[in-house]
Amino acid sequence: MFFIFSKILAFLISPLTWVFALCIIAFFAKDKIRKKKLVIGAIIVLYIFSNPFLVDEAMRAWEVTTPDLKPTQKYKYAILLGGMTWYDARQDKPQFLRSADRLFQILPLAGNHQVEKIIITSGSGSISHPEEKEATILKKYLVKCGYADSSIITENESRNTRENALFTKHLIDSLQIKDSVLFITSAFHLRRAIGCFGKVGITKINAYPADRYSGPRKFELDHLFIPNPTALEESTLLLHEIMGWLVYKVKGYC
Repeated sequence: MFFIFSKILAFLISPLTWVFALCIIAFFAKDKIRKKKLVIGAIIVLYIFSNPFLVDEAMRAWEVTTPDLKPTQKYKYAILLGGMTWYDARQDKPQFLRSADRLFQILPLAGNHQVEKIIITSGSGSISHPEEKEATILKKYLVKCGYADSSIITENESRNTRENALFTKHLIDSLQIKDSVLFITSAFHLRRAIGCFGKVGITKINAYPADRYSGPRKFELDHLFIPNPTALEESTLLLHEIMGWLVYKVKGYC
């Protein structure tokens, strides 16, 4: 039920949903002044959430920053959160999304032996295809790339961050892992993820943020004033994450 609720909530908090709703209401409004205000409101909402400078500043305030990982730091285990692919059934291979930076940042660490084993936690985020387990698909892909089967451990039943934490805790207990682990997810997602994992008792972690959205602060004309569809996509992502964090806080998940 919570899984379906999260999908509905993601639709409702989208800025484009708000703009579309305001335009529909304006279309049916009888009063001309009210109609005008609704249209202006829709334009303002669209501009704010597609403004690169404003979105970049919001992302910068929300994303978690940690000290750089030193070459001398070594970990037996790294926990990698999924949510980075969609499955191409015809070609039987993963198609990578931008958040795959989570995976690409950990692979060099595995290659130079800073990390011995990678725990991938991710089931299926799809309502229509629950059988497509991302962790299993990613392991198969990595083994094809030459990584040892024994170096990739999967948790493939979780559908959200709460379940990532719960099911990974069971896995860690079964493996009797006592040492600190490296913890990799997107920088904007770290706040909620660390909270969830800490809530179930996984506290000995060293966060390693990937997939950072906020870049160097810029005061260029186009960045300051010109709307950008990429900024709209990022603001939607940020709203979804903040709302997810708030819901998890209320429910006591993080």
